[in-house]
Amino acid sequence: MNTNLDVIAVQGLSKSFDGKRAVDGFSLNVKRGRIFGFLGPNGSGKTTTIRMLCGLLTPDEGQGTCLGYDIRSETAMIKRHVGYMTQHFSLYEDLSIRENLDFIARVYGVKDRQTAVERSLKRLGLSNRSNQLAGTLSGGWKQRLALAACLLHEPQLLLLDEPTAGVDPKARRDFWEQIHDLAAHGITVLVSTHYMDEAERCHELAYIAYGKLLIQGTAREVVEQSHLTTWSVEGEDLTALAAELKNRSGVDMVVHFGITLHVSGGNAQALQQAIAHYREDARWHWSPAEPGLEDVFIKMMDQARDNFR
Repeated sequence: MNTNLDVIAVQGLSKSFDGKRAVDGFSLNVKRGRIFGFLGPNGSGKTTTIRMLCGLLTPDEGQGTCLGYDIRSETAMIKRHVGYMTQHFSLYEDLSIRENLDFIARVYGVKDRQTAVERSLKRLGLSNRSNQLAGTLSGGWKQRLALAACLLHEPQLLLLDEPTAGVDPKARRDFWEQIHDLAAHGITVLVSTHYMDEAERCHELAYIAYGKLLIQGTAREVVEQSHLTTWSVEGEDLTALAAELKNRSGVDMVVHFGITLHVSGGNAQALQQAIAHYREDARWHWSPAEPGLEDVFIKMMDQARDNFR
């Protein structure tokens, strides 16, 4: 494996199922030690993309490398150096934590298996629970076990497919602390998520909708590239106000955020004209707002063309 190459360098990846394109012309370069986030709606192609990157699916079109190995012809080598954590818990619930890890170590042919299992138990704080059946663990502890299993063979790349779905906020926070620690030690991480707070923890982001890569960059760059202008409004009967604003030319998006509305548009001048009348009404208080990732991604999802229609 050539460590001077990008960990991932792919161009023009496409994949179809039953004549429908799940991924369409996807290109990506990722450096070593980066945490790269995939965002997008369900069915957007995130999982299909991840599976092509790690050699589990062969692309219909496109080419590239993962960890310096060709994603078409050297998939066996890629799998030896990649840890893949699926959306759903896929270990054996009738085995203990230790037994599960020992089994995975056998599958990967890990040398000095017992030492590797002990190291993995300690790294993820599982030593005191090592004899507990996996099926009796909470979502957060199952998540730790799944990550421990991914790390047994000392991978250089982690592919995490919505790893924190269904776990509590503290477990999610602990998980991300572990991910950043791994990245600091040179492990590259690709993670798909629906959570905006998790997206902001990534070094870089890619937003995929209906098989196409729509935008890529740091969180700040993504917001800037959207050219979105947002106003925050508080006051009376915001539901009725939102219904009116949605029909105004120049307003691309109206979203409830607690006791406020975020009113956004891609053309700042047109948006100003659309809300001018309402800003003069004493019932509402308007103030400029920084658009967030959620504002940007809702806008992109609304504008993207559904390739399965």
